[in-house]
Amino acid sequence: MKKFFKNRKVKLAIALLIFIPWVIWIGNYWLLFALPIIFDHYITRKVNWTFWKKRDQKNSKIIEWVDAIIFAVVAATIIRIFLIEAFTIPTSSMEKSLLVGDYLFVSKVSYGPKMPNTPLSFPFAHHTMPLTESTKSYLEWIYWPYKRLAGFGEVERFDKVVFNFPEGDTVALKRQNESYYDLCRRYGRKRVWTDKINFGEIVVRPVDKQENYIKRCVGLPGDSLKVVQGLLYINGKEAERFEDMEYNYIVTTNGPAINPKSLARLDISQDDLNFSEMFRWVEKDTATGSDLLRFVIPLTVENVEKIKKFPNVLSVERFIHTEREDVFPQDSTICYNRDNFGPIWIPKKGATIELNPKNVTLYERVMGYYEGNTFEQKDGKYFINGKEATTYTFTMDYYFMMGDNRHNSLDSRFWGFVPEDHIVGKAVFIWLSLDKDKSFPSNIRWNRLFKFVN
Repeated sequence: MKKFFKNRKVKLAIALLIFIPWVIWIGNYWLLFALPIIFDHYITRKVNWTFWKKRDQKNSKIIEWVDAIIFAVVAATIIRIFLIEAFTIPTSSMEKSLLVGDYLFVSKVSYGPKMPNTPLSFPFAHHTMPLTESTKSYLEWIYWPYKRLAGFGEVERFDKVVFNFPEGDTVALKRQNESYYDLCRRYGRKRVWTDKINFGEIVVRPVDKQENYIKRCVGLPGDSLKVVQGLLYINGKEAERFEDMEYNYIVTTNGPAINPKSLARLDISQDDLNFSEMFRWVEKDTATGSDLLRFVIPLTVENVEKIKKFPNVLSVERFIHTEREDVFPQDSTICYNRDNFGPIWIPKKGATIELNPKNVTLYERVMGYYEGNTFEQKDGKYFINGKEATTYTFTMDYYFMMGDNRHNSLDSRFWGFVPEDHIVGKAVFIWLSLDKDKSFPSNIRWNRLFKFVN
């Protein structure tokens, strides 16, 4: 059998059985010009395509290592682009469904892998070279337009989706964890661009090099969505509530604080405990005159019921935001906040809307930046690519994403829709989970290892 697989013709046949279907999948038939190279590599052997090693001779250990490294890098890059990619949960926006320190595999084939916009890039680096703060890891000499290959399915409601951050096209290098557009709204565009000490250089990134986010897809193309008193409604019906979702709750005790160890036993993270320390106050009970301690803390429904049973706890009530917040579409005439948002219609490919003052603020970025048009308003009229327009037809599908930690997630409620060309893949598998609040080996969450993401 070993001799059979060493046969040159057998090796060629195996290579072609892999290469030709791959070319058909990609749809770039120019790659078929590589067939003579493959044939020569296995059969005629006129050219030594692996020039770093000697042909039909014993190579040194260094050359063997170089050959192994090159093969590993090429294979891993192909797997990362077309099949699966590793991803880490950096923030608590998806707790308790996904935890800070979860290491995931993200499936590219679930929705179909998208071809990289910038194929010339350093292996395994996202947008910045390792050990540097601002050196780009990619070149834009070649820029490919959006193209998604065939996959196993489409984005479904409530999938946990990894995507490129829609407002990540422009970044202030010293404030990379914040939206550039939000910084401009708060401090003014001029200061953000000129104050290098506080904001650093301003860089523009292509779609595939924008930061990766993970949220739950709650709204599909064509859906109407709203949030009322913190509860999500889709097409007029209340959406499913998930067991591990968190909201902020106001906990009231009869004076003494709850022992932090008791809260830690409920798997409440140190970040959540620190959050509750920031939002706590003492009030007088009007009936008895005694002191009441109140604090705000993110909790699941299960933990709410457990905390209610603590002897010093008087009440646990879900916190509701009532004041206006600077949420999407950042229009001062619209009084939305994270708990009372919408209704809002999610753009769908091929759907046509009539342009009017009520919807232009919602879809201006979609029509302009995401779909590559110039959009202008003059004298109460709308102009797309220089031509007056009264309607607009969308060319892509869009999605609405929300974190399961509903009060502590910067999601579509703050920055809007996710275009289909920003979708990276579906979270499918947790292969490692480390609790950053603990030391090794107690920091390993054994119950989350090798667990499929629901």
